[in-house]
Amino acid sequence: MKTLSKQEVLNFQQKIYDYYKQHRRSFAWREGISPYRIVVSEIMLQQTQTSRVIHKFSEWIRNFPNFDILAKSSKQQVLSCWQGLGYNRRGLALHEFAKKIIHEYKGMVPADQETLQTFKGIGPNTAGSICAFAYNKPVVFIETNIRTVFMYEFFKHEEKVHDKDLLPLIKQAVDHKNAREWYYALMDYGVHLKTKLKVSNKKSKHYIKQSQFEGSKRQMRGAVVRVLSKMHTLSYDELSELVTLDIPGNKHDLLSVVEDLQKDGVLKYAKDIISF
Repeated sequence: MKTLSKQEVLNFQQKIYDYYKQHRRSFAWREGISPYRIVVSEIMLQQTQTSRVIHKFSEWIRNFPNFDILAKSSKQQVLSCWQGLGYNRRGLALHEFAKKIIHEYKGMVPADQETLQTFKGIGPNTAGSICAFAYNKPVVFIETNIRTVFMYEFFKHEEKVHDKDLLPLIKQAVDHKNAREWYYALMDYGVHLKTKLKVSNKKSKHYIKQSQFEGSKRQMRGAVVRVLSKMHTLSYDELSELVTLDIPGNKHDLLSVVEDLQKDGVLKYAKDIISF
């Protein structure tokens, strides 16, 4: 296991903060920080590019400004607003998160990773990011941009690097006085490495290339939810016709998509009727 000396940690932190002071990115969820806004943004940012989240986050906050209003909203309202972010089960997970917070935690987001991981759709890294950004706790977590930084700085010439090799260094390097700004700085520097220096995570053991969206099953899933969010209830034949009009070139089997969405809890399908 690699270790960093105290001086190496200080030098590394200085390098990251020097970049951050000049190139800090500004996002709505970084301003007026609250546990609710952090939870929303972190779940939205799972598997989704920041550029797509920027507009959707503001729209979401307008529609659901707090956990209480979100918890009382319908599945149709939630999925309708979620449109454009993909992976609708994340929107449903956020809806369930709000309900659990209101009914079991008196509206307060837990400030520890283990408890947060009991919530649907919250893994160790999202739990860590919520603790760091909502409560400024010096926890340890990893995401794609943080992974890029540590791969580039400490594993530049190695292949198939596992996250378990990076996490000890992340723990050693964390700024205990201001974990929130430290992780924001790491992420911003990681974006810089990717966009300006064309650094990728291909040498990471966890690297997965995103499949093409056009013509994919994901595209058809999105179309089904989009149509249902407007109509609420349809027969199978009506849904098939509307989805074909929405994405005429997609050849995936609609029935298997509907069945998958039913398994995910996104919709209901019984006796040829499909509804939320």
